[in-house]
Amino acid sequence: MPDPYRPLHPDFEALLTLKDRPLVELFLDLRAYLLELHPDSNELLYHTHALSSVFSLSEKLSDAYCHIPIYQNHLNLGFNQGALLPDPHTVLRGTGKLIRHIPLEKPEDYRKPLVKALIEQAIQLAQENLKKPSKSTAQTISKIKK
Repeated sequence: MPDPYRPLHPDFEALLTLKDRPLVELFLDLRAYLLELHPDSNELLYHTHALSSVFSLSEKLSDAYCHIPIYQNHLNLGFNQGALLPDPHTVLRGTGKLIRHIPLEKPEDYRKPLVKALIEQAIQLAQENLKKPSKSTAQTISKIKK
């Protein structure tokens, strides 16, 4: 079974050290939680307008189910197809065509049954939409341009 506490990629870790420690701690806890829920996920790493860790069923962004964008002073738990998820408690924010997010300040914001259910539904939706099986699982893949 893959290790849900896989090490950070050096490209990502170098950029993460530039963030405030409480934000880094929150990211690390959320990342570990997501990997506990789906250890076979591939983690795709990006640095654009935000430093982002994306959890995908393959090596492709199009097969991702959630992501953690880390901004200057905050981070979110994003859902790639969040607009398609049932959200009876209206915890998801955003007005885009598909992506929705939950603003986070502390682990209690996501370590609760209703958010766990959203994550599991997002994984299930991504599995239903997966066009072909992944060539790899449980990999961390840096897309960060040096």
